[in-house]
Amino acid sequence: MFQTLINGFKQKDIRKKLLIILAILLVYRIGCWIPIPGLNVGEGGILSNLSGGDFLSLLSAVSGGALANGSLLALGVVPYISASIIMQLLTVAIPPLERLSRSGEEGRKKIAFYTRIAALVFSLIQAIAIVVALNSNGAIKTDIFGGGAAAWLMPAIIVLVLVAGGMFTLWLGEKITDLGIGNGVSLLIFVGIVSSAGLTLLNLITGASDITVLWDIIIFIAIMLVIFGAIVFVDLAERKIPVQYAKQVKGRKMYGGQSTMIPIKVNSNGVLPIIFATALVTFPQLLFQMFWPDTAFYNWWATYVGVGQPLYFIFNAIFIFFFSYFYSQITFNPEEISRNLQQSGGFIPGIRAGRPTMDYLKKINNRITFFGASYLTIIFIIPTIIFSVLGLGIGAADSNTMLSAFSVTGMLIVVSVALEFDKQLDAQMLMKNYRGFLK
Repeated sequence: MFQTLINGFKQKDIRKKLLIILAILLVYRIGCWIPIPGLNVGEGGILSNLSGGDFLSLLSAVSGGALANGSLLALGVVPYISASIIMQLLTVAIPPLERLSRSGEEGRKKIAFYTRIAALVFSLIQAIAIVVALNSNGAIKTDIFGGGAAAWLMPAIIVLVLVAGGMFTLWLGEKITDLGIGNGVSLLIFVGIVSSAGLTLLNLITGASDITVLWDIIIFIAIMLVIFGAIVFVDLAERKIPVQYAKQVKGRKMYGGQSTMIPIKVNSNGVLPIIFATALVTFPQLLFQMFWPDTAFYNWWATYVGVGQPLYFIFNAIFIFFFSYFYSQITFNPEEISRNLQQSGGFIPGIRAGRPTMDYLKKINNRITFFGASYLTIIFIIPTIIFSVLGLGIGAADSNTMLSAFSVTGMLIVVSVALEFDKQLDAQMLMKNYRGFLK
């Protein structure tokens, strides 16, 4: 990847695009550190007032610490991600949206517009929930404009600032996408996670009390690198199903007779099952922590299903498997692939065309999905168990901080975004070389 970046900077057009992307990312990172006026962030950051657990820590890591800092861009791209996921599911469930998605460029533009509207709604809901929780904890200076009815003026301004910051972040991401190198929203997430992990690591190293703590941090990083390598290995792994095309005579020419492959990625669902599972398991605790912290249900949930408890991992494993199979059924259609192969004269060696091909593809996809779901479950659970068993001496608070900054979810996102950016940058340079060759 680094060699691809070096080669990209050697070409004038691509170098210009890369510099613009770096400038936009710099603007985004500056916005992540500008605090919202009228907000008492506190020594532990905004998360110390929200007490949102693992899910809010993940959102803070995705936004590069912007949520914890209480900055202008605290919402980041999380509302847009939620809107995109909902729109993808609705596109499959609602026939008019499905037809719209298949109607070419105009249809995709309309769906993108609907996604932006949904992102605006999610931004408003999330901003109101955060402000209500902060206001109940006294983290908002409501006396700036006086008491009485004017006490709600400052919270309303903070809601507007958070929503505007979320939509501005989405605009920055779209500007990066328009340049044609990488997905803008994904790159913003990538920079947020990497910067958050880097700052956490730097603070822990500079704050190390003795050489033992420093060695514990080195062991932590070494294990993370091993897990990172495993993620890269599985992310690139795929099952290739051979396809043979029959020879066809049309007029005086013969077509077909070629061999190709149907690649099925081992982890085709990426990090989505983990995000869905974590959101579902932690959302009840997050909701009751914000609004009903003294109820019996919250105490029971925090005791038995809270982050780090056995039931927490069991429920996450169940939901990871469920969403892996659910999303796999949406993205991979064996019936459509079988029909397309039959119409184009293609067949899988040893498998009859038609329904046998569909059943074969479905069986292969189910097996690969099972392996991918097992991999996601193991990679989600194992790091926490490893560090609790090792009993590293960096302390419980620092260990939780490092696990949040170097979360498996974040590493999965970083790997997928980096590989995708490398492919698109390589495609840009290849297209540039072809253009020069034709001239």
